[in-house]
Amino acid sequence: MGLRFRNPIGLAAGFDKDAAHIDDMAALGFGFVEVGTVTPRPQEGNPKPRLFRLPKDQALINRMGFNNGGIDAMVARLEKRERNDVIIGGNIGKNKMTPNENALQDYEICFEKLKPFVDYFVINVSSPNTPGLRELQDKEPLNRLLGTIQEKNQADPSPKPVLLKIAPDLNTHQLDDILEVVGNNKLQGIIATNTTLDRSTLSTQPSTLDSIGNGGLSGKPLLSRSTDFIRTIRKSMPRDFVIIGVGGVFSGDDAIEKIEAGADLVQVYTGLIYQGPTLIKDIKQSLKGYQHSR
Repeated sequence: MGLRFRNPIGLAAGFDKDAAHIDDMAALGFGFVEVGTVTPRPQEGNPKPRLFRLPKDQALINRMGFNNGGIDAMVARLEKRERNDVIIGGNIGKNKMTPNENALQDYEICFEKLKPFVDYFVINVSSPNTPGLRELQDKEPLNRLLGTIQEKNQADPSPKPVLLKIAPDLNTHQLDDILEVVGNNKLQGIIATNTTLDRSTLSTQPSTLDSIGNGGLSGKPLLSRSTDFIRTIRKSMPRDFVIIGVGGVFSGDDAIEKIEAGADLVQVYTGLIYQGPTLIKDIKQSLKGYQHSR
């Protein structure tokens, strides 16, 4: 995408929602940090409790609901920051109270205000925790959204790479439609994938899951599914199309699996929660060994 990453391991969106911990995460060894999801106006998110651990499954369930301080607070924080060599991605979304027919305006606001401060953008229409958001993955609204953002982007002398983050719960027809829209609008890549609503493979007791309630599932149970999506996308898109693989990465072997499936970069979140900050170093060491063996 015209960017030089110091290493291919990134922090997934959702951890540093307000761009408050970029340098801390860079110090842990991440090659890139994706901030957000940020919305135009501050919002509290869904009622607590809204984040749950499933230790038996090495997974998390969350229904955070885009809790964040709003785009102006994020920009004010980034304006004061001295740049270093860590790549920053900006993950943008819409406010909960914004109806889908007006969602484009929310994405435009975040895009315009954040553009001077991030290296790439991610359009998030795949979180399961904002009512109706995933409807924006449908072909017509997605084409309108991506087309408008890219029109604004390409009108700038220095356009930024734009990627789309997709859900793992898409069927084959839906994924084909999304890849067609992404290709037609000349996006630079896809992030595969967001959290899933599927709980069919979990070992956690059904009564525990019932007591937790709604939310997106992340962690180990997502590993194979997200990797399958990577494999399918890589077969369908040109080689210079960037795929960021995320979902269930708990080790160097997990990261290598995603790279062999076709990912160019890998992100972690739930693995960091369970494995701790040495995970980044462990993945990088595994990748060095993998590269030397090829």
